[in-house]
Amino acid sequence: MALKIYGVALSRTYRTLWMAEELGLPFELVETPFTGGGARTPEYLKINPNARIPAIDEDGFILWESLAINLYLAKKYGFGSFYPSALEDEARAWQWSFWGITEVERPAMTALFNRVVLAEDKRDMLAAEDAEKALFSPLSVLDGVVSRSRYLLGSEFTVADLNVAAIVRNAHHARVDFTPFPNAASWLCACHDRPAAQRARQRE
Repeated sequence: MALKIYGVALSRTYRTLWMAEELGLPFELVETPFTGGGARTPEYLKINPNARIPAIDEDGFILWESLAINLYLAKKYGFGSFYPSALEDEARAWQWSFWGITEVERPAMTALFNRVVLAEDKRDMLAAEDAEKALFSPLSVLDGVVSRSRYLLGSEFTVADLNVAAIVRNAHHARVDFTPFPNAASWLCACHDRPAAQRARQRE
């Protein structure tokens, strides 16, 4: 198996790097920055015509979209443990993964860009405040679920936790106040304290 991961760690590629580390997969990180036209080279556009990162090439099988990549890798290499074998639990893993994208990612990224990433004269603090308010509802949902079980699908860490934690991490970096969500904060720390997550962060 020759797994190539295209991207840079300080991006959504982090999710896939964490996944590969969690599964113990050997891989090559092909540095493909999303700035400076790195994702728009003719060579990379053959991998992902959307000019987005990450993407993978596994022995000629090409796949893009970070959560699709993660679900694929988890099912192929972690089925029955990290990836649930029961149909209902599989559906819940999809549910939480899609929930992270639809409910959390946009406001989390809005807050992150306007508080951390953009130059100070480009930041819109009102937009950041509105984004944090928009996160109250989904973070409340997350907090309630992990108050009743250690992880999203039960007592064991699964692909659902990895996918959601990799998204919610952006809210933490955006200095969103997690005080009202102590269970979600503890869950997020437990996820990102895992050795595989730490190894992925070392590439940032």
